[in-house]
Order: sequence, then C-alpha cells, then structure tokens
Amino acid sequence: MTEWETERLHAHYRQALSVDRLLYDSETAHQRIRVFENGTFGRVMTLDGVVQVTEADNFIYHEMLTHVPILAHRAARRVLIIGGGDGGMAREALRHAAVEHVTMVEIDAGVVEFCREYLPGISAGAFDDPRLRLVIADGADFVRDCAEFFDVIIVDSTDPVGPGEVLFTETFYGRAKRCLAPAGILVTQNGVPFMQGDELTNTMRAFRALFADATCYLASVPSYAGGPMAFGWGTDGDARATPLDVLEGRFAGAGVATRYYTPAVHLGAFALPPYVARLIP
Repeated sequence: MTEWETERLHAHYRQALSVDRLLYDSETAHQRIRVFENGTFGRVMTLDGVVQVTEADNFIYHEMLTHVPILAHRAARRVLIIGGGDGGMAREALRHAAVEHVTMVEIDAGVVEFCREYLPGISAGAFDDPRLRLVIADGADFVRDCAEFFDVIIVDSTDPVGPGEVLFTETFYGRAKRCLAPAGILVTQNGVPFMQGDELTNTMRAFRALFADATCYLASVPSYAGGPMAFGWGTDGDARATPLDVLEGRFAGAGVATRYYTPAVHLGAFALPPYVARLIP
C-alpha cells in the first residue's frame, strides 16, 4: 500500500504526496527531516511534515527570490541568505559572476549535511564555491550581532512556527535592515496569501515602517499549495522602478540560464491582484 505524506500546515486544508520511496527520516535537535521520492516532484524534503523543497519545482522559488533583487539592484556584490539549508538559494545567487561573496546562515547543520547527500542537485556544487561562507547559527542572532553590510539580503525561512517564527518579527526585520548597504534590498518568504494572509500583512506592516519602498511580489510554486506565493520586498532605493530594457540588459549580461525568471516575469510579479493588495497595510 502506498504511503502518503500529508501536510497539515493550514487548519482547513491539506495536501498529500505519495511516498514512493523513503530515503531519510530523522529528528535533529530542531526538527524532523524526511526525504522521499515522489512520481511528480522527484525527491521531496519535508520539515515537521511541511514541504520545504522538491527537485522538480524548486527552480521557481529559488530563481524568484534571488534574481529579482540581484538584477533590480544596480551592482549587487555581497549577498546574505538567512536559512536556505538545501543550497538552492546559494546556487542561484552564485550564478551571477558579479556576486563576489555570499554568506549563508543556517540554524541546523543537519539540514545542510543531509541535503548535500540526499538532494545534491539542488545545491549543484554551491557549497564548494569559494565565494560562499556557511555559518551555522540562528539567523536572528546573526543579524543582531552583524557588523557587515550586504547589497541583498534573502530570508529563506520556514513558516512562522518553531525555529522560523523569530524570522517574522519586527525586531528581526529592523536588525536585518541595519545590515543592508545603502540602497540595499531585503526580500522574504511570506507564504501563500490566500491561506496565510496575516503572515503577509504583519510583514508588510513592519516593512512599511522600515523602508521607503515596501511591497511584495508573486510566483506560483506548485508544491506550495493554495495559490501563488508572496515574497516581501523592502528597500530605501528605487530598484523596483528599473525599466524592462535595463533589466533585459542586466539579465543578458549576467548570462544566467533560468526556467522561470525573465525580466518580463520580474516586472509582472509586482502586479498584485486585489485580494493580495488588500493585505498590505
């Protein structure tokens, strides 16, 4: 009989993926990690029963959280990733030759270790890139104590429960902003607005108090069920106003091959349907 992994993240909605072959099942000090094969999504990683990444559709999430801020920024050289233990965010950021340094802060060394073994295609060698510095620490503690400055900060967090909860607070966002270089950009994972509207509203309320330009943009990631996903955007610069022809020039110059991101998709992602726009204070 087929085993099913049932995600119970939302109170009145569930999704289930068939566990065609279980590859890993273990509890760390922070969370329960499972990796299994699924006929549609390939290898799937769940943390405490919630889908975090799949081989088949991770490119959408990772491309949109990296290429949008990096290409919108005039000259992103230093990138900070909070979370991202599977290595996919680092993979996409390091595809930009102009990016000189990426610091990745992951709370759970166990996630990194088993992703390198069981999901190596997601990091695609990123952990061996000399431009990457991996720090095993709590992201909230890192930004509190950080004396460095970054052009782009990407918060690749889990949902706001358990270890990820602190990464959705006003205190965390304020400290992260202090780590931004002038005209730097902060982007965040903010869940599926149709299901998690309060999560987006709370983040946007904090962003509106911190940044001159605060909004979100959208992308549809099939394994994050319930509608398009929202990514928070905050900056004191004018990067969101970068015109299409400039984005196209930067994209061509970067020489990055993508499967979801294009400059046109980049601009269109900021066009919010009314039900999402109403969630922004």
